[in-house]
Amino acid sequence: MSSGDTLEFDQIYQENKGAMYDGRLRISKQGIVFKNNKTGKVDNLSGTDLNLTHWFRVARGYELKVGLKSGAVFKYDGFKESDFDKLSDFINKNYKMRLEEKELSVKGWNWGTAKFKGPLLSFDIDNMSAFEIPLGNVSHCATSKNEVALEFHQNDDADVSLMEMRFYVPPNQDNPEVDPVQAFHDNVMDKADIIQATGDAICIFKELQCLTPRGRYDVRIYPTFLHLHGKTFDYKLPYTTVLRLFLLPHKDQRQMFFVVSLDPPIKQGQTRYHFLILQFSKEEDMTLELSLSEEDCADKFEGKLQKEMSGPVYEIVSRVMKSMVNRKITVPGSFKGNSGTSAVSCSHKAGAGFLYPLERGFIYVHKPPIHLRFDEISCVNFARGVASNRTFDFEIETKSGTTYTFSSIEKEEYGKLFDFTTNKKLRVKNRGKNLKDSVNYDEDMMGSDDDAQHDAYMERVKAEAAAGISDDDDSSDDEEEDVDFNPDGSGSDIAEEYDSNASISSSDDDEEDEEKKERKKKKLEKAKNKPAKRRKTSDGGRKRKKRQKKDPNAPKKSMTAFMLWLNATRSDLRKENPDASIGEIGKIAGEKWRAMGPSDKEEWEQKAKEDKERYKIAMEEYQAKKEEEGSSEGEESDQAEKKSKKTKSSRPKSSPTKSPSKAGAGANYKSKEYITSDSDSDSSNSDSDSEKEKKPKKKGKKAKKKSEDEEEEPIASTPPESEESADDDDDEDD
Repeated sequence: MSSGDTLEFDQIYQENKGAMYDGRLRISKQGIVFKNNKTGKVDNLSGTDLNLTHWFRVARGYELKVGLKSGAVFKYDGFKESDFDKLSDFINKNYKMRLEEKELSVKGWNWGTAKFKGPLLSFDIDNMSAFEIPLGNVSHCATSKNEVALEFHQNDDADVSLMEMRFYVPPNQDNPEVDPVQAFHDNVMDKADIIQATGDAICIFKELQCLTPRGRYDVRIYPTFLHLHGKTFDYKLPYTTVLRLFLLPHKDQRQMFFVVSLDPPIKQGQTRYHFLILQFSKEEDMTLELSLSEEDCADKFEGKLQKEMSGPVYEIVSRVMKSMVNRKITVPGSFKGNSGTSAVSCSHKAGAGFLYPLERGFIYVHKPPIHLRFDEISCVNFARGVASNRTFDFEIETKSGTTYTFSSIEKEEYGKLFDFTTNKKLRVKNRGKNLKDSVNYDEDMMGSDDDAQHDAYMERVKAEAAAGISDDDDSSDDEEEDVDFNPDGSGSDIAEEYDSNASISSSDDDEEDEEKKERKKKKLEKAKNKPAKRRKTSDGGRKRKKRQKKDPNAPKKSMTAFMLWLNATRSDLRKENPDASIGEIGKIAGEKWRAMGPSDKEEWEQKAKEDKERYKIAMEEYQAKKEEEGSSEGEESDQAEKKSKKTKSSRPKSSPTKSPSKAGAGANYKSKEYITSDSDSDSSNSDSDSEKEKKPKKKGKKAKKKSEDEEEEPIASTPPESEESADDDDDEDD
């Protein structure tokens, strides 16, 4: 993209410690601006500071190298060959400089001349540069007799990292007094990014509470780096790694968060801390004296710092850090939540924290800290809360495809947050269900700032909520209805749910009755279509079928060709593989069998056919024999039943006295006096039947057997004297 005054290029890459970061480059009359898409860091090069511009052909297309008068060098890759003419004309016209074409040495030689050019170490072959090393990437430099070893900082984003490089430095024949190895070492150390705590600290803050990394640290401020000294760990942070500073008020209005964004992050083993978060109480005050003179404070920091400062701790810390890092402090803007504060209480994953809508992004504090700029946000989404209808979720999707979900936000915050996103021209997108009857929401249309305009997104959320209610009713047996998610509502739904005096219109009742009838019909249809459930055992598991017992007399089953071959060769396989287990022997045998040809398998396949025929014939003979034995056993059982019947009929009719029932004087107990003769059996039976109907029935095998015996055995008659005695006893009882 180009115009008369500016040139803009997308997908331009900048190398940083072995990793290539894409970004956007804009060249104007005022200077060159490059913005890193990942970190948001901006390189702003003034046009008056430019010293040189070179054009190289490299592996990733073409490269633009820009040098400043201060000695700093910046390289940008990803240009096309056709971009040279546009850049050359623009630079010549606006900066009065020539874009020089340079070639790199591709001979591949490993001997040449090392030249120190500002912050770069250039290795030249025949006056052509083979490669350049940014000395700021050097983390350690060591020397030996004729060697210099360089170690480099590592970047987690780089797929492949350069760890170490060694240079052989021959002795100087012309001037033996000068040690070339030490001179090489001194030049490297002059520009290397190696932190050396020399001299006194400018100031020290004792026992500051740190949330990430967690603990209490003494913070020592040095001219070029920040030193965190704790009981377990020490961290040294160069000011060049600081991207941004944030000062955020806690929601309780009694504490403050001071957040430092870092790139590269703090490394502790496999853990990376991209943010340094300090927590302060507003009531804590202190007086600080800097180890600088008044003149140094005025010259170096332009009056931003004084030798003696007093006030709240968070103000002094933020003021010192702002002056040392030379970056602005970001504070919350005009957003105010339902509670009147700049923070929105929410949760991310398993941790609870606060979401701060800023003027140019969102930041979440604190575990894990997340900072999302507006320029890397693709869209936002307001979703229904999963756990409760009184909350909702706020989702932020980045252009890289990552989605951050902030859940458990109170329903009262919806209006404020929705207005904020629309005012900032963020695209609102509902990624819920594709509803047929939902409002057609145009995802590409930006939100309007007009409050009176129809809120299409809110209508879609309501439709989704209604659909969720129907889904819940279909899947559950309860007849209760969920409350519609309506963050903008005045609370009438809640009143109707909990207020016993709340009035409900008749039209609403009719609609609800019709909806319930339709739901019941759907449930009945689903119940008919559903297959019958399997019975479960008492312990909750499924009832398993009993396995049939193997018949020991049945003939042996036929074997496959592979099993016949395996039985014949098993001993040989064990000899060849003495340490192999049974399973490993099976795997080896399977591989050998698959490798065998059809001619080798033919013998065993023939044997398998013969064995199959043998099993078929033996099984037929066994089945026939089994049927014959079964018929003979049936005849014997019939004869035994007939004999038992004959013995029963030949028994004498006078039965012995029955033993009393276990129930004592229960329903089935009768004494001798109440047993009637055969002539009076009809009347006695009718009386006993009426008594049985009144009394409860007894269950169990013993009761059934007793009734069967009573039916089979005739009841013996008693002499008339016993009847008279029984009648006399009744009269006495009366």
